[in-house]
Amino acid sequence: MNNYCKKASFSFVLMLLIFTAYAQKAEVFSQNDKAIKGYDPVAYFTDSKPVVGEKEFKLSHDGANWYFSSQKNLDLFKSNPSKYMPQYGGYCAFGLAGGYKAPISPDAWTIVDDKLYLNYNKKVQVDWNADQAEMIKKADKNWPTVKKEK
Repeated sequence: MNNYCKKASFSFVLMLLIFTAYAQKAEVFSQNDKAIKGYDPVAYFTDSKPVVGEKEFKLSHDGANWYFSSQKNLDLFKSNPSKYMPQYGGYCAFGLAGGYKAPISPDAWTIVDDKLYLNYNKKVQVDWNADQAEMIKKADKNWPTVKKEK
């Protein structure tokens, strides 16, 4: 087994153990009543970086509270939520490829084909990016089943 496979396997097992404690039934990753930890999903597209949302620009959507950095971003989201919502309800894309829900770090993100993907952290993101197309295929296949699981 090459070093990449060993690292990926170790990362997968470690994440699986850690994420058992964080498993959620919700279809949207929410922490402290804030979808994607209170970060503005539109800003990833418009500012090309994670931006913390403000409480005055809050919207309840899909059973979660989304926060935005401006009224403009909130309005953009309202006009087309599916364009700006992160894939897999904002759970870690790498975790979904492995068949489980995992929390995310707002700083570990990628936009692929105009879709936002979040990861547990930057180290996991490196593993996810190494075979991104295959990871997306696996996560897309797993999401319909996993999204309802604890």
